[in-house]
Amino acid sequence: MRVGLYCGSFDPVTYGHVDIVRRAAHLVDRLVIAIGTHHDKHPLFSAAERVKLTSQVLDPVAEEAGLKLEVTTYDNLTVDAAKDAGATIVIRGLRDAGDFDYEMQMAGMNQALAPEIETVFLASSPNSRHIAASLVRQIAAMGGDVSSFVPPVVAAALKKKFSG
Repeated sequence: MRVGLYCGSFDPVTYGHVDIVRRAAHLVDRLVIAIGTHHDKHPLFSAAERVKLTSQVLDPVAEEAGLKLEVTTYDNLTVDAAKDAGATIVIRGLRDAGDFDYEMQMAGMNQALAPEIETVFLASSPNSRHIAASLVRQIAAMGGDVSSFVPPVVAAALKKKFSG
């Protein structure tokens, strides 16, 4: 069984994440979505909220693709999270050249730490390349319509988060 790890903050999960999971389903049999809970970061949604939203959004995508999916959290090195999950592939989405430069550095460091784990880059599809969770949060905070960037359950959660 080919196991992949797709890690990130998923704060919130977007259509960009959905795009990468759909395409990763062609590469692996099981995909572990690893939501980072680094102590220096201050996410909008709690870890539990991010797990719930991510599962609600990605479970149907995985089911449609015939992909076994697990959503979990981690607070250690990505390569250690991959080992814990039994993954030999780390999936990373790339939106632009800025992402590429950063991700290449991370892939190099991860390769040095765990040469048995391969990093695979998936270029974002043109219809989701512009979506960034940080921009989605900013738009939602200012009362903007985020429905073209996130699934309805996430748009509702953002609206609720910023209505108080």
